[in-house]
Formats: sequence, structure tokens, C-alpha cells
Amino acid sequence: MAGRPHADGASTQPLDVHKDGRNWRIGTASDVAWLAGHTTQGLAITTAIPEVFDAYATFHPPEGVGVDAHEQAVVRELAARTPEQPWWLGYLDTGAHDVVFPRAPRVSLYWGWPYVLVEAGPEQALTWRTGHMRGDGPLPDLFFPADHSWLVSALWDDTWTDVGGSAAVIAGLQRNPLVSARRVRPDEDACPPGLTRD
Repeated sequence: MAGRPHADGASTQPLDVHKDGRNWRIGTASDVAWLAGHTTQGLAITTAIPEVFDAYATFHPPEGVGVDAHEQAVVRELAARTPEQPWWLGYLDTGAHDVVFPRAPRVSLYWGWPYVLVEAGPEQALTWRTGHMRGDGPLPDLFFPADHSWLVSALWDDTWTDVGGSAAVIAGLQRNPLVSARRVRPDEDACPPGLTRD
């Protein structure tokens, strides 16, 4: 189905794109309305994750763990605690990184940053992309399940990733040595020890 463009180029209806032998739905502003405008400015984790979850954490590849092993472990932990449903995958258009569907319309999040948002799943989160701002891995810059039960987001200038979800989701990420998530309070500086902001 093709969307009808606004004067500014945004689509008023869902738009489908083709990849891997099937059509995928490209998201619109209504698909991120629960997130857009609900984060805060500053250094806390709520800069990336709205304060609507029971628990929050940050993660990045632990010492001696490759990016691929780390990101696969993240997705396995999230998938194990999520009923089967679509996931929304968001690729930030920095002009230098793969957004998977370069001709797709963008949605605006955070400070007007443009994302390609596509309805897919965990398998696509681990296979579609070839490198991101944080390294060589495939993970989207932002992703969440259709029921909004958790949110993973890596901001443009951060070398780590933020996550909000249930206490069980965060505990699972903390327990996995390939993920090594660090729980943080909503008002706490999100920068993990040993890392710096660019």
C-alpha cells in the first residue's frame, strides 16, 4: 500500500517496502506518539527512555566480548521475555550509517532526529543492518515491541545503549555476562563507568 504524501513529504498512511521476499510496513508518527515528546533533556536515562517503565539500565559490549555476540545476547534476552508480536525497528539517519530502507519516509524523534521505522522482528534486528554509530553490529538505534513493554534506544552521540522495561527484562539483561547491563535510576546519569560522552 502506498501512503499519500503531505506537502512536507511525510506519509499519512502506512507505506510498505519490499525486502527478503516480502513487504514490511514503514512506521508513521502515530507509531511513535507514545515516545515522541515524552523524554527529557539532560544526562539522565530519561533523555532516551520515557519515564513509564518499572526499571532502567544501560549496556555496551563488556571487555573481551565481540559486538555480534553482545547484540545477539541482548536480542535473545528481550525475545525470551516478550510474547510473540512484531517489533518496531528504528534506524537513525545520520547521513553516514545504514538505514536499511534509504528511500522510506522518516519519523521525527528526540530533537527532530529522522528515523526510518519499520515493523519487523528480532531476526531482522540482527540481520538487516551493516554497522551503526556504536560499531560494526546490526542492531537498530531504537527498537521496541508492538505492546511497548520495553524500549531500547541509543542516542546519536552515545557509545552505550539505554533500555527501559519490566524488572524481569532488566534483571535478565543484567544476569547475562554477554550483555552486562547496569541498572540505573531514572534521575541518574546514564553514562556507564569508564565511558565518556563525545
